[in-house]
Amino acid sequence: MSILLTVLPYLIGLNLAAVLVILFTGLGSMTQGTGRRSNTLMRWRVGLQASCVALFLLYVALMRLG
Repeated sequence: MSILLTVLPYLIGLNLAAVLVILFTGLGSMTQGTGRRSNTLMRWRVGLQASCVALFLLYVALMRLG
């Protein structure tokens, strides 16, 4: 469990970085008028945000147990 507690903050950070990259890429394609691509990217962003929240909740739960 201690390995998981060590790795989870890095996974959360990578996930947040991916959210930022996809957010700005989607905003950029939105300004260029490619609606279909920006819509797909924004859906990916929502999924990544949900996974980030799930990882964070897992981290908090493991911290309380350990």
